[in-house]
Amino acid sequence: MAEGQVSGFDVVVIGSGFGGGVSALRLAEKGYRVAVLEAGRRFDRSSLPATSWRLRDFLWAPWLGMKGIQRIHLLRGEKGTGVMVLAGAGVGGGSLVYANTLYEPLDPFYRDPQWASITDWKAELAPYYDQAKRMLGVTPNPAHTPADAVMLKIADRMGVGGTFRPAPVGVYFGPDGADPYFGGAGPERRGCVQCGECMTGCRHGAKNTLTENYLYLAERAGARVYAECTVTSVRPLPSGGYEVLARRTGSARRRRVFTARQVIFAAGAWGTQRLLHRLRDDGTLPRISPRLGTLTRTNSEALLGFERPSRGGEKLNAGVAITSSFHPDAETHIEPVRYGDGSNAMGLLRTLLIDGGQNRWKAFAREAARRPLRALGLLDLRGWSERSLIALVMQAKDNSITVRRGRFGLRSTRGHGEPNPTWIPAGHEAVRIGAEEVGGEPRGSWLDLFDIPATAHFLGGCAIGASPGEGVIDPYHRLYGYEGLHVVDGSSVAANLGVNPSLTITALAERAMALWPNAGEPDARPPLGTAYRPLPPIPPRSPAVPATAPAALRLITR
Repeated sequence: MAEGQVSGFDVVVIGSGFGGGVSALRLAEKGYRVAVLEAGRRFDRSSLPATSWRLRDFLWAPWLGMKGIQRIHLLRGEKGTGVMVLAGAGVGGGSLVYANTLYEPLDPFYRDPQWASITDWKAELAPYYDQAKRMLGVTPNPAHTPADAVMLKIADRMGVGGTFRPAPVGVYFGPDGADPYFGGAGPERRGCVQCGECMTGCRHGAKNTLTENYLYLAERAGARVYAECTVTSVRPLPSGGYEVLARRTGSARRRRVFTARQVIFAAGAWGTQRLLHRLRDDGTLPRISPRLGTLTRTNSEALLGFERPSRGGEKLNAGVAITSSFHPDAETHIEPVRYGDGSNAMGLLRTLLIDGGQNRWKAFAREAARRPLRALGLLDLRGWSERSLIALVMQAKDNSITVRRGRFGLRSTRGHGEPNPTWIPAGHEAVRIGAEEVGGEPRGSWLDLFDIPATAHFLGGCAIGASPGEGVIDPYHRLYGYEGLHVVDGSSVAANLGVNPSLTITALAERAMALWPNAGEPDARPPLGTAYRPLPPIPPRSPAVPATAPAALRLITR
């Protein structure tokens, strides 16, 4: 990224994940000149890490020269509110590292009191979920793997076998060859080889990452993507519009300034919150709602697991990263997650499974002393990915934390609703049963011993609300207090979903962009700060996908 001033854009999008990718394509189709600023690298299939041990390509620590696809953040604060956050990095954002699992949320999400009074969200979002599914190539996982057989046994033993189902995934399972989704406007694809490597980045071309759909089409439509470009400030200009200051990722010197009439924050719940907190607190954007940081959600998650002690027997990591799920109760959802062969680095996070509600370090010490060989087994990472399953436990409960800016970054305090769970009993029961089924051991993470859960789905903090006193953004995703600023990413999600959030973030972004006017035309949305009213979607001037293609844009008025 060369130094200097860059003008000539109508919209700057900060981030290239699901919200940013959708925004870039749909606004380019509507005739806007779009710049996408992404802190991470641009990867092609060959440069993605072969395994999680390729740390420079897998982990995100740019000041150490590591610009990989996996971010790991530790949010600390008031006791019982800390959380370890897993997120994505690179052009394509979380789509590079996520497990390509695309569920619609459970009903409590639509009924959450934060936004339920605004509109009938389930009805209003339905056509945009449909559009998102077709763009992301959602299909039921076709293979019943050894892991699925174990998960079905767990569900049966918990008395909920009827809730077991194959996962809907964004993966191409067809023959190698021409673009299967976009009528020839998209890239050629290769079929899935069932290698389990989705979360280290698909090097085979089967995973429907944003670089294979939204971003690919956006660049063809004229959007410019600037990789390794970290935004440091967004300043209002006296003449209108905004100045976006950025630096080359990992460098304090090489700087660039972008100007645009409108800016979309789409850096993910962590990145967008961190930037907006700083801009409000340093006086750059002081009118941001005081609700910023409230209703931050972890999807009420836990990352647990179980493993066999040896590599004998069927490999548990065959198939895509997530292949099925079941519901142990009405609010809880469990999925089996795996890494490909040789990707054993994340096994360093695991430890003995210790229940909450007690001093977990003391309980760990007692268990390790009682069964020392079991504790010593934690040192063995050989074949971990082949003999282990991670259990991703998610809930649709109304719990949250509040995030504020501290001296050394973001800090957490207790939020609205129930306390954020530091352990989920149904998840512990499930992995203990799984361990019995494979003749192995149940696992938690080291941070569990500090009552710090892990989440791969950090959400909220910029929730949609009917007014600045109720939310950070309005129902059209416009930032209260500032004309021309928008938030379109996971930070806008108001409630825990109980399922993987990528499809919902995509659908929300599709809806938000559908309500923008074409460039140069009048804006039908009511003035910022006034009451919401439903509007018909506005077709783009130049659709990127032919009307006869499976993923063609089909705008349906409610």
